Amino acid sequence: MNLKKWAFALLFPVQLLLIHWISKNPEWVEAYYSQNIYPKIGMLLRSVFGVFPFSIGDILYILLVINILAFIFKKVRKRKVSFWEVIRKALTLTSVIYFIFHVFWGINYYRKPLHTILNIENDYNTEQLERVTLQLLEKSNNLHFQIETIDTLAVKVPYTTKEIFECTSEAYVGLQKVFPKLNYTPRSIKKSLLSVPLTYMGFSGYLNPFTNEAQVNRLIVPYKMLTTSCHEEAHQLGFAKENEANFIGVMACMNSDDLYFQYSGYTFALRYCLHELYLRDYQKFICIKEKMHVGILKNYDESRAFWKEYDNPLEPIFKLFYGEFLKANNQSQGIKSYNYVVALFVNYFDE
Repeated sequence: MNLKKWAFALLFPVQLLLIHWISKNPEWVEAYYSQNIYPKIGMLLRSVFGVFPFSIGDILYILLVINILAFIFKKVRKRKVSFWEVIRKALTLTSVIYFIFHVFWGINYYRKPLHTILNIENDYNTEQLERVTLQLLEKSNNLHFQIETIDTLAVKVPYTTKEIFECTSEAYVGLQKVFPKLNYTPRSIKKSLLSVPLTYMGFSGYLNPFTNEAQVNRLIVPYKMLTTSCHEEAHQLGFAKENEANFIGVMACMNSDDLYFQYSGYTFALRYCLHELYLRDYQKFICIKEKMHVGILKNYDESRAFWKEYDNPLEPIFKLFYGEFLKANNQSQGIKSYNYVVALFVNYFDE
């Protein structure tokens, strides 16, 4: 065995052990990586790749897939496949990607939970949930009335994608009044070149951890693009877990000076809380839902109809794989862990 050729491949199990140790030390991750090392890495990557008007990260993914397929085709065509060569190259590629992923961003999965950073609880009772849901409903109705004077009309966002991306920076400036450390500069958010496959997989966007570009699905309804953009930027700020990025992104929208961003943020939080109330107390859910402006329900229906149009047999498989990815990265409930955001909303607003 040529150890030089196997060096990167053999480092993979070492990395697994190191990440396991890191995952058991969230205080260390928070103090040294998430608060000190990562912000510098993130700013550097956004400075380098943010100047490009298109997604460099998407291109890298496309090239990676092409190269893997070309390697497989080459081996099959020659009909001479060395088992150990394939294993070595696969492990080497996995080892390199695994290393870059964690150093550039992935270690953030193991930082302290957001509720401990905010010094709030992570549990709540139905009475608390009802109170906060009513607060969110009142605010959502008021914002809807400020934008559309007829309560049966859905809100139509009048901005282009470029204008939405520009407004997210201002939203995070507003959020700094609440969370001073969340300085989102420089900006690096783009329409994904892979928007069509993302849609069929059921995803509104993603963060490329290798280039720190926030990728937004250009096909989603504009009403949802506001919170999605802020959500992906929350990932850029080091909040790797989906539920925590949801909370930070929604808070950015809520603290924006723009009414459309505020509306998108409050109705997002309202929808999550309503769903949880539906599961806990159906009668209270009905009572609150009856007070909601019909226009808000139409916005919800607009988003639901969009995703229904792209229903396909493969989507549950992609969601399953992503759920397992989340579980492997310190989110034990997988995709269901998104619902932790309700606990953050309830305990933050019910003070």
